[in-house]
Amino acid sequence: MPIDSSLVGLTSKPVWKTWTSTDALLYALGVGAGQADPLDELEFTTENSEGIAQKVLPTFANVVFSGGGDGPSLPDDVDYSKLLHASQAFNLTGPLPTDGRVETTRTITGVYDKGSGALLVTEIVARDSAGQVVGTIESGSFFRGYGGFGGDRGPSTTWELPTHKPDHVVTYTTRPDQALLYRLSGDRNPLHSDPSFSARGGFSTPILHGMCTYGYVGRALLHAVADSDPTRFTGMSGRFTKPLLPGQAITTSIWVDGSGVRFRTVDDIGDVVIDHGTATIH
Repeated sequence: MPIDSSLVGLTSKPVWKTWTSTDALLYALGVGAGQADPLDELEFTTENSEGIAQKVLPTFANVVFSGGGDGPSLPDDVDYSKLLHASQAFNLTGPLPTDGRVETTRTITGVYDKGSGALLVTEIVARDSAGQVVGTIESGSFFRGYGGFGGDRGPSTTWELPTHKPDHVVTYTTRPDQALLYRLSGDRNPLHSDPSFSARGGFSTPILHGMCTYGYVGRALLHAVADSDPTRFTGMSGRFTKPLLPGQAITTSIWVDGSGVRFRTVDDIGDVVIDHGTATIH
């Protein structure tokens, strides 16, 4: 069975997801919080600092809504070493609590033929115990070598790179062992830790999780545009264009104008890592 449009509409059974204060703290460390200065970002890295209440990074939603549980089944013979994370978006109705529980369902909403591969899009809806939607996640997964099935290429985008200088430029440097730390938040894909597995995917060394890079960029947006206040940061989307290696720097250029917040992220040699970036910040 190939990856094609016949998969669209497949939906998982509802699954309850829970998280604790410790999970939120570990995630924050995994995306670099406190890395440059352990006394900075204490509201995200500690739960018992005097006069500082613990807060949760908004991008943590991508972990707690997505991790674990049953999902729509893909063909058994799919080679996951050919899988690349293509895009990610989340929207929240409010800030995440330090301890929480939500019921999630996952649906395949699109399968697009990109020629060299197939782009599979899934949506996760998270609801609280009263059945109210607290957030959604949309993920795009690109399976190299699975294209050419004659399907739709997918919708086009209206995103444009601003021509003026960015309002903010934020650079963070990842640790050489960043992928080993981030994987403890739940993504144990050996592409990010096992050299033999990453070689099967065509990489000379394990690459950083796309969602780890995404979390670094989320921190840049949170601190530069939202005054470090998670209640103001309710959404973010972007396309992954190149994998990052652990130890590389991440530089995010941010434009704030009447149409909202746009961003683009490059690595330390200037290659684009995340493009078509937007954020919802109030």
